[in-house]
Amino acid sequence: MPRLALYALVVCLLAVTAAVVSFVQGSTWLGVVWVLLAGLSSNMAWYYRRRTRTAASR
Repeated sequence: MPRLALYALVVCLLAVTAAVVSFVQGSTWLGVVWVLLAGLSSNMAWYYRRRTRTAASR
């Protein structure tokens, strides 16, 4: 797995954890921000992984 995809995946997991903690503590808006960040970093991880696969197959 490429390094950027791995970093994006770690950020995604940390953002999901922060979102759960925020929702449990009752901070809905902050939880929503963390969920959006998790979605963005998840898309970045998929993009970098797919880009590396297509470059390797050429």
